Amino acid sequence: MGTRVLICDDSKMARMQLAKGLPTDWDVDIDYAEDGQQALDILSASAFDILFLDLNMPVKDGYQTLQALQSFVQPPAVIVVSGDVQPKAIQRVKDMGAVAFHKKPASAGELRRLLSSLGLFVADSRIVAPLSSQGTAAEAFTLNECLQEVSNISMGRAASVLADMLNVFIKLPVPTVNILEVGELQMALDYSVKNGSCSAVSQGFVGSGIAFEALLIFSDSSFPDMAKLLNVTEEIDHDVEVELLMDVSSVLVGPFMDALGKQLNVDFSHGHPALLGQHVKIADLINVKKAKWKRTLAVEIVYEVENYQISCDLMLLFTEDSVPVLENLLSYLVEEE
Repeated sequence: MGTRVLICDDSKMARMQLAKGLPTDWDVDIDYAEDGQQALDILSASAFDILFLDLNMPVKDGYQTLQALQSFVQPPAVIVVSGDVQPKAIQRVKDMGAVAFHKKPASAGELRRLLSSLGLFVADSRIVAPLSSQGTAAEAFTLNECLQEVSNISMGRAASVLADMLNVFIKLPVPTVNILEVGELQMALDYSVKNGSCSAVSQGFVGSGIAFEALLIFSDSSFPDMAKLLNVTEEIDHDVEVELLMDVSSVLVGPFMDALGKQLNVDFSHGHPALLGQHVKIADLINVKKAKWKRTLAVEIVYEVENYQISCDLMLLFTEDSVPVLENLLSYLVEEE
């Protein structure tokens, strides 16, 4: 029997990319899990040699899975492959028993070198057939699945910059992707910004036929802790709040767009960030842009700073005209893998 490998990731695209990147001259049997709980169920029923583990997943995330694996008599060697590249995240998974961490997406060459360095892979010249995978055609993936995965990677890059600047750990959820009418958008934002008023900054982006707005929404209750982390000692008035908003916006939005553009191979031009509202209700934000956002492809990412009262939503709102262009670019990206 060959080496038994379990790939655990909620993204079908990520599972396929990783499976296709494994050495083709490796005697290996691959199985898949869509979340940590499913992986633990599989590992409880049968022994595996290696577990490739994502961090941000529904049901049971990578950290919870690593925690549960500590009670296993013979756990597999765990290699975390994640878009969350915060230094504290990497250290945490290693402290919890992972033998290695690799950022997404991992190329075939990088995986081969990593597995060899860990002593987990020995080339077998008798293996000539390509590894089977979950699918190779772009048609196997929906727009939402592809956009969620590239957003997940971009989110991790942006969080790493903010975490480094503030010396904190950023909790990252799975990004959500939906096509929403204006009313549905308001409901989605109301749900995420649960308490009181909020303040928001918007910035427009355009490139290669894709146009969208990045909207960073801050719960107003976040300002005191954010000021503390940034060593702002003066009184937090409206001007200081705007300054904090712009600082965080540039740190989160800039690296996110850079990572997104590199994955799509698009150079996005951007406008200046503008204050969309201060101490307002979500409905007021929506009303400002109601005519423009009649129907939009929305990507929502919630950033939370661990141990602090800070949370913010990053929303990407794509125009309807951008959807087919984006779909085409993402299909090309999948075919390249």
